[in-house]
Amino acid sequence: MRRTVSIKLDTTAEQYAMLISLQKIFNQTCNIVASIAMENRCWNRVALHHLSYDQIRQNQINEHIVLGSQMVCNSIKTVCDAYKVLKIKATESVPTIVFKQRSSVHFDKRTYSLKGEKISLYTLSGRILVSMNLGEFQRSYLQRGLPKEAELICKRGQWFFNLVIDILDIKMLSRSGKVLGVDLGENLAATSTGKLFGGGKLRHDRDCALALRRQLQSNGSESSKQLLKKISGKEARHVEYENHVISKAIVQEALATDCDTIAMESLTNIRLRIRAGKRIRSRLHRWSWAQLQEFILYKAQAAGLNVVFVNPAYTSQMCATCEQIGSRQKHRLVCKFCGVQRHSDLNASLNIRRIAASADAATGTVNCPNVATA
Repeated sequence: MRRTVSIKLDTTAEQYAMLISLQKIFNQTCNIVASIAMENRCWNRVALHHLSYDQIRQNQINEHIVLGSQMVCNSIKTVCDAYKVLKIKATESVPTIVFKQRSSVHFDKRTYSLKGEKISLYTLSGRILVSMNLGEFQRSYLQRGLPKEAELICKRGQWFFNLVIDILDIKMLSRSGKVLGVDLGENLAATSTGKLFGGGKLRHDRDCALALRRQLQSNGSESSKQLLKKISGKEARHVEYENHVISKAIVQEALATDCDTIAMESLTNIRLRIRAGKRIRSRLHRWSWAQLQEFILYKAQAAGLNVVFVNPAYTSQMCATCEQIGSRQKHRLVCKFCGVQRHSDLNASLNIRRIAASADAATGTVNCPNVATA
């Protein structure tokens, strides 16, 4: 299991300037590599290395810039990762990727080393020893896991070292056979134990943020542009916080009810199936179900829980009591066969639990989807 820990660096004025210089040259190198990758339609790391490495090193010698050989390799990896994320098809043209001057700098085990409460970092002027501002959270992960690659980034004049930790000693809980079904929707989440996490306030906040952005964008004045820049990312941070709170509560609910498995729907490509008006499409396309699934997944793994994904077909329409198709009116499902009336999301969570726990779970469940890129 891998976790990313953000470590605040306490740099001196001289160290700050050295890291700024490294960041500038590193991203300039990434832009050169990106142009070579686009011209040759190549983002295989080994092949791109053979195409670009010698050319970059020669250009840097001519311009009296000395970026270490390993940092050049890191820039090639950064470009390859950026193109692979785009999943470019053979029939599509290759887009131009531009690395801004303030983009992150990729470090590997050859370009940094941990030394107690300090970290040794590569710069254009040699290694520097920077103090780390560690809290209990960061210390606990550093003690438990093995440090891997990292990203150095500057936010509002402060340097952060986002370090990936490989944790090997995760202990799975003993099998109890109990499953917690979780249905995700505009109500955010509903569990098979009867808990409902409403999303009305969050939906209202997002609609207000969208209206404000539209108003400022249509204005076009300098002050509106400044305000747009000021509120940039505020909505995303608010949604991320809410998803963290809900995912933590769901994992705690599973532990409190002695469940060893959390079951959710496989919602891959769900956006392609949306058929609604413009207003509803806009609202549903801004629904961050993939992020919430990702948060539940990694928090459950850290707690030693299993996570499975089931086929979502008819989970919101089928009665969880008699397994017949009921009639749904907004968030209420009514079964004309057994007479049960139940909240549709809670009913769906019960169906998800039944599918995951049934004897034919091998055909009902699916592999874990790539929720990070859905």
